[in-house]
Amino acid sequence: MTQLLGIVFIGLAAIVAGLYFYTLFLAKRVEAGMPPEGRFITVMGNRLHYLEQGTGPTILLIHGLSGVAQHFGYSVMAQLARHYHVIAIDRPGSGYSIRHPRSSASVAVQADIVAGLIDILRLDKPLLVGHSLGGAVALATALRHPDKLSGLALVAPLTHLPGEVSPAFAALTIRWPWLRKLVAWTLATPLSIRKRDRILDIVFGPEQPPADFGLRGGGFLGLRPSHFVAASSDLTALEHVLPQMQQQYHQLNLPIAVLYGREDRILDPQQQGQALVDAAPGTTLELIDGGHMLPLTQPETTAEFIQRAMQRVQTQA
Repeated sequence: MTQLLGIVFIGLAAIVAGLYFYTLFLAKRVEAGMPPEGRFITVMGNRLHYLEQGTGPTILLIHGLSGVAQHFGYSVMAQLARHYHVIAIDRPGSGYSIRHPRSSASVAVQADIVAGLIDILRLDKPLLVGHSLGGAVALATALRHPDKLSGLALVAPLTHLPGEVSPAFAALTIRWPWLRKLVAWTLATPLSIRKRDRILDIVFGPEQPPADFGLRGGGFLGLRPSHFVAASSDLTALEHVLPQMQQQYHQLNLPIAVLYGREDRILDPQQQGQALVDAAPGTTLELIDGGHMLPLTQPETTAEFIQRAMQRVQTQA
């Protein structure tokens, strides 16, 4: 019996080791083929990677859950940079940004980091753009640091705590840090590859992801274990802050524009977009045909929406 248990243990250890080295190999290949394209800055102990283009009034772009700055860098940034100074950040732990080991994944802390970046880069009250979870970070920034922003442009934003997590992100609902890291370095990457088509259908549907999403859109960066750990931390931290934020939306006193796809399969336009309109004065909601990943599937429409939000801010200044 003891010998049998030893054989089983050795077999399991070999499987875990194999998965670990497979994950490590893929992560190194991704990083070698997709090195950082932007600059780095340290804010509250977090090393942030950001992309920067253009001149003029500043627009600051924040990506969503399990996303990267390249979601905006794919096309939206270049269009906005014709008229504005545009910055897209990798949120802490995402892309090439590194979250400090003792830093919380709370959107409130992420909002303080965004405010710190605004101060360090000396940005003059930028228009803050948030997609999906980035919308929650943008709203938290507006609630905690209203004097640092000129307005919000939110694309398919998370504004209220959903009743359930989308199946596309079910694997991220791990609450124990040790288990999160174990899964990240063993099962997460191979399962992501195996379930790729199903997940992309939910996240992008009913639209299709761009053919070059993996490289140009930064999709392959999500295969790295550090990305899984950060996304899981982001998701599980929401329940501690978002409900309190929902009670404060009536305090917002700046222009807020919201864009949503009617067929969004991740977040409900009424429960998220219309609910914010009902709670926050001066908020407008624009509905279009499309899904959740509008910065990648409809970059022209997204850029035009952001430009209209900026023009509204400039008119009211």
